Amino acid sequence: MNLQELLTIFISAVFIYNVILSRFLGLCSFIAISKETKPALAMSGAVMFVIVMSSAITWLVYRFLLLPFGLTYLRTISFILVIATSVQLIEMVIRKISPQLYRAFGIYLPLITVNCAVLGVAVLNIDMFFINGRQVAGSFYYSVFQGICVGLGYTLAMLLMSGIRERLELCTIPKAMKDFPLAFIIAAVLSLSFMGFSGFKF
Repeated sequence: MNLQELLTIFISAVFIYNVILSRFLGLCSFIAISKETKPALAMSGAVMFVIVMSSAITWLVYRFLLLPFGLTYLRTISFILVIATSVQLIEMVIRKISPQLYRAFGIYLPLITVNCAVLGVAVLNIDMFFINGRQVAGSFYYSVFQGICVGLGYTLAMLLMSGIRERLELCTIPKAMKDFPLAFIIAAVLSLSFMGFSGFKF
């Protein structure tokens, strides 16, 4: 593990291959929850927690259970089980701490279970940090760090989107363009702007 590799993971996960704006994973919560900054930030925190937890746990499951017993074909279903458990945990915590925030999330909090961004990161960690069935040196730390960075990239995209949509509430917008149509246009422009980072070379 060295600083250059960590910096590469950070820049790649947050900017170059942003989970929402470059990989196009997790778009349902991105469009639905990004109307206001506070719920967007709370959802980002919840998604980051689930991504980091699942990155760590799925690495352990793959390394100490699936690989030794030749059960790698069960990777997807076991990862989904880990993610579902993490989401249930955070759902119970939010319901206990802030019922108002829990109601604001509505159906989108349980939908983190099937948020392809979370599963995508877990699978990406295994594909990147296991080569020919053997772990790369420091792969556990890389997996957790990549989970944190992907969560930061998700948060960045959510805050950008919610900030723009909040400002647009002060504008006069044609009825046909309100809400989702305009949100998709904004998302497309943001995605195009993030394409500029793809020219970075390491």
